[in-house]
Amino acid sequence: MSTSAFRCGWVALMGPPNAGKSTLLNALLGQKITIVTPKPQTTRNQIVGILSDENAQMIFMDTPGLTQVRGRLSKTMFQAVWQSLGQADVIMPVLDAHLYIRHPEFLERDLAPVAEALSSDGRPMLVVVNKVDLFADKSRMLPLLTRLNEMWPKAEIFPASALLKDGLPRLKELLRDRLPEGPAQFPEDQISTASLRFMAAEIVREKLFLHLRQEVPYGVAVDVEQWEEDEERGQTIIHAVIYVARPMHKAMVIGRAGASIKKIGSEARQEIQELLEGKVHLELWVKVREHWTEDAAFLRDLGLMAE
Repeated sequence: MSTSAFRCGWVALMGPPNAGKSTLLNALLGQKITIVTPKPQTTRNQIVGILSDENAQMIFMDTPGLTQVRGRLSKTMFQAVWQSLGQADVIMPVLDAHLYIRHPEFLERDLAPVAEALSSDGRPMLVVVNKVDLFADKSRMLPLLTRLNEMWPKAEIFPASALLKDGLPRLKELLRDRLPEGPAQFPEDQISTASLRFMAAEIVREKLFLHLRQEVPYGVAVDVEQWEEDEERGQTIIHAVIYVARPMHKAMVIGRAGASIKKIGSEARQEIQELLEGKVHLELWVKVREHWTEDAAFLRDLGLMAE
């Protein structure tokens, strides 16, 4: 195949919280590179995933969910979305079809500001109407699809199920057709720009989200402070600190007789071992750092703010 036929470009995944952006990205790549939980606003950073084949290289940016901005952390997450849009060749909003079929009134609230901001944007847009596996009668989608076509008349509206991978081969074809011609920007075997250290911290944070209730996970951050290769024992030694915003949250993370932190650590260690394809010794500590979500220097150290 000629070099000119190869396509390469950046695709920005964006949309409201809990629409399934991370699930979709992992499904497109065929490998988990970003954490997934049932709770909204799990993604805090811009996560870059890379899908390469003989015809194209698609560079996906999974962004935090667009929501009402509150506090420095939320503002930082919001900025990450718009920074991603600035470098994108294709814009790919991802929406929860099941939510907007049940509550069509939420559509204007969640999407009207985004639709207005992108109304004069000339770049290709592909709107993924996700979670169609949650209802059997597909005719229920018609009012939603009609409204989306009104909001984004130049966009391709594409129903899909990221969970069941329904429609994803066709989605990849549509994306490729919209990318500019050009050479690959990353090696063909590279699947993400995220470091292993970052991905390990994210795995710990995912387990915290899955095991903690209510507001606790949103006041939690994970920082890998030490990463050592113990060649003698043939294992990777990882020391990570879990920061919580309140003293009462520390007790909740640790659990009675340390049961909660032990379970979180065990599950995280198993998944990190799969990631590294080797033995891992994982040590977790819990520290209280009040108001960390408003601390710009701390957020920068965690990689949550641009330099």
